[in-house]
Amino acid sequence: MRTPHVVAVMGVAGTGKTTIGALLAARLGVPYAEGDDFHPPANIAKMSAGTPLDDADRWPWLDAIGSWAHGRAGHGGVVSCSALKRSYRDRLRAAAPGLVFVHLAGDRALIEDRMAHRRGHFMPAALLDSQFATLQPLGPDEAGVVVDVSGTPEEIAERAARALAGLPAAPC
Repeated sequence: MRTPHVVAVMGVAGTGKTTIGALLAARLGVPYAEGDDFHPPANIAKMSAGTPLDDADRWPWLDAIGSWAHGRAGHGGVVSCSALKRSYRDRLRAAAPGLVFVHLAGDRALIEDRMAHRRGHFMPAALLDSQFATLQPLGPDEAGVVVDVSGTPEEIAERAARALAGLPAAPC
């Protein structure tokens, strides 16, 4: 039997990391963890006020996600995490070496429109520019896949599951 991957669903705000992450986890039959739940209250307050996080804010958050991912090694799991910079992904992989990434990517106008229509989320659309400015796409040496965010959540999750199936099996 193939060992399930531990997957971080990454991308800028508004790409559907939470929705696609949960759908992907259900498809793969593994637990899902919401990356935002790993943020300390100070980070939530800062983002709610429209202030982007800096790296010092992100390190404890990334360490908490990395710890969760490490604990899922050999069992599989999906966690949402923006993971916009290579250094963030490197930090996650330092904790969970087998972690693979699903980079949800798409047209800025589509993503902005989706952000404008979501309710009850602390990340304002005004921070989208800073997210795109920070984004460093997956490098060719990084384990992961890029998945387009056009279409329905179910279509996106299906594309992600198919793309992951094409990756080498997860280490045990």
